[in-house]
Amino acid sequence: MTIDPSVPPSGAGCVECDAAGGWWVHLRRCATCGHVGCCDSSPGQHATAHFGATGHAVVQSFEPGEDWFWDYEHGVGASGPELAPPTSRPEDQTVPGPEERVPGDWQRHIH
Repeated sequence: MTIDPSVPPSGAGCVECDAAGGWWVHLRRCATCGHVGCCDSSPGQHATAHFGATGHAVVQSFEPGEDWFWDYEHGVGASGPELAPPTSRPEDQTVPGPEERVPGDWQRHIH
């Protein structure tokens, strides 16, 4: 398990969803490279896809007030150091978000 606490997050939202104009439910931050991806409840499930593509197994929640880690390789919670700021998405960002891209029937699209 490789964690680099000096790497900042890739942005305030899911990299792939932002590029495609998509939306997410919750965000996860790769503890190795800082990639921010959407959770498995989100339509894109980009955090898990990032693990599959890179082998970077440990993520941390990128939600305000949450500091837990998850190890995809072993399917268990993990522990880790404090990561470089910011440690969460902006608190004024909606869940799901971003608000202007979330469809009215969003509940039908989550996993």
